[in-house]
Amino acid sequence: MSNKPTLYAYAVKDRGRNQKAIWTRIGAARPHEEGGGFSIQLEALPIDGRLVLTEPKADDKGEATEADTIEGAAKEAT
Repeated sequence: MSNKPTLYAYAVKDRGRNQKAIWTRIGAARPHEEGGGFSIQLEALPIDGRLVLTEPKADDKGEATEADTIEGAAKEAT
């Protein structure tokens, strides 16, 4: 089994009208060893935001970058 995550977990903080949300990578999900489902490992919990799971990009090496914590990864913002 690959150690690379199937999904990344992000805490998404909405900042209000006309402002991009802040996406912070806080963990990852990997397929459960026993079959169906996932094992999720989080390094933090969102207090007043959203938790979003997304598939890694093809060029993603599994390391958080500054872009992961800046308003921006506005990819699937809403």
